[in-house]
Parts: sequence; structure tokens; C-alpha cells
Amino acid sequence: MTDQTKYLNKKIYIAGHTGMVGSAITSELKNKGYKNLILKNYPGLDLIRQDDVEKFFVAEKPEIVIVAAAKVGGILANNTYRAEFIYDNLMIEANIIHNAYKAGVEKLIFLGSSCIYPKLALQPLKEEYLLSDFLEFTNEPYAIAKIAGIKLSENYYRQYGSNFFSVMPTNLYGRNDNFNLETSHVLPAFVRKFHEAKEKNDKEVVIWGTGKPLREFLFVEDLADAMVFLLENVDASDLYEKGISHLNIGTGKDISIDGLAKLIAEIIGFNGKIVHDSTKPDGTPRKLLDVSRINFLGWKHNTELRDGIKKTYEHFKKKYSRVEK
Repeated sequence: MTDQTKYLNKKIYIAGHTGMVGSAITSELKNKGYKNLILKNYPGLDLIRQDDVEKFFVAEKPEIVIVAAAKVGGILANNTYRAEFIYDNLMIEANIIHNAYKAGVEKLIFLGSSCIYPKLALQPLKEEYLLSDFLEFTNEPYAIAKIAGIKLSENYYRQYGSNFFSVMPTNLYGRNDNFNLETSHVLPAFVRKFHEAKEKNDKEVVIWGTGKPLREFLFVEDLADAMVFLLENVDASDLYEKGISHLNIGTGKDISIDGLAKLIAEIIGFNGKIVHDSTKPDGTPRKLLDVSRINFLGWKHNTELRDGIKKTYEHFKKKYSRVEK
């Protein structure tokens, strides 16, 4: 465990600070008194280009790195842009992690995704289930890239002693989410679908799959709180010396896709029929994280699903005119 005031004045680089996750982490750091933040936008810094990333680390000399940059999307995007999802994510994480090592970065935290776990793994998903069976096909390229990021972080510690470790958040949602129906995750997609159906007085909304799969959702501001907690309280040795390659972050609670659709429809005020298109894929049957380890360390989520969806919907309504149609 570390000194909680140790990093307040350190130069902290948040990769992906304009995205939903990165912006939430940036806001939380600022709220906690962190002021020496390095924020660099694309195209000024292209994380896929090795030369750009190397020059950035030489010039900026960050002391702490949080890797929230990634190419992300839901089932449709993952399954459609398979080559992009594996290539872009491999390049982003490899460039950042390697150059963080070369620059002597004091601590690096890499964010992955719960899709790293096998499709039919026992539930809830314990950290040690990683690489124990086959992945779910639709998001396999993204999952493999994220697993590579975990192993990069772990093995830079094992070979060089770098204080690099990984965290695996469950499905995230909240402010600055992606509401584009072609590339979004299920929760923001439902928010947009049910909002538009209400606006148009549609009698039904069609959603993918049977509605039976179970999913866990974490409000992104809770994740940001967890990231600052881990920055201040956990080092790589706390994980690896106990045989843990990463830490799960979630609520420890899940809901069916059908239940989620009904909850969002209720919050938005859509009173029509919900129709399931069973010709479309369901994805993994269940993805519930075992969060006992991070709870034991002293962190627990604050926002329940209904409250988080209400906040997300209010944000969506304010930004709706700018959402790509």
C-alpha cells in the first residue's frame, strides 16, 4: 500500500482523456486535487504511430500513466471491424507501455474489459479465470488485444520491475457515452432507441437477441473513483506477488438484457412493446465479475443502476442535438 499524497504533484498522462472513461478519470483527478495532468489530443498525438508515442514520452516525461485509450464498440462494431479492433488496440497499448518503461514511468495502470474472460467461464468471473477456455467469437479480436495489454503490463514488471498493472472494468456507461447505434454498447444504444421511439410515438422497439443474457453495468464515475483509489493505494507487487494478473472492477450485480430494456423504457417513459430479434447474436450468456478482491482492498461502487441510467439519460437529452443521426 502506498502513501495517498505521494502522487498529487506528479505529471500524470491520461491516454484517451476525451473518451467516456478518460474524461471521467480526468475529472475525478481534478476533483481530488491533481493539477499536473498531461492531456494530448489526436491528431497531435497518434497513439497508433510508434514514432509519435516515442517522441511524446521523450518530450513530456510523464511520471504516471493511465491507459484509457482504446478502440471500443458493441457486438456489431466488434464483429464488423475485427481487424481494426485487434490492430488498433495492440498498437496503442504496446506503444504506450513500452515507451512508459523506456521513460522510467513510476506507475502505469492499464484498463481492459471484462470480455477478456472465456465465453462459458464459471460465474462470477474471478481474475484467475483468464485464459482458461475459449473466448466469445464476436469480440475475440478486441479481447485478445486486451489480454495482450494485461500480459505486457505484467511482464514489464516481471522482467524490469516496472510498476505497471491492469484493471478489468465491467460494462461501463454514463456521461460522454457513445450513442451511435452502429458502434455503441447495449445500454447507450437502448437509451437512444427508446428515446427516439418515444419521440416518434412508435408502438414497438426491436432489440437484438433473446434478451436472456445477463450483464453487469458500472457507472463511469464510479470507475473513475476506483482508478484514483488504485493509484493512491495499490502497486503492481500487491497483485503479481499474490499470483493475480489484474483486478476486476464492477458492482457484483447483473441484470438480463430484457430487464435492462424494460428498466430503460420505464425511465424514459416508452410504453410500447419490446420485440426480441432472436436471429441476432446474444453474445456471452453471462458476464458477472467477482469483485471481492477490490472490495477487500477498500473500494466499492456508489451508484446503483437505476440512478446511473437516470443521470445518463439526462446527459443524453442535453446533448441529443449533437448526437450523430
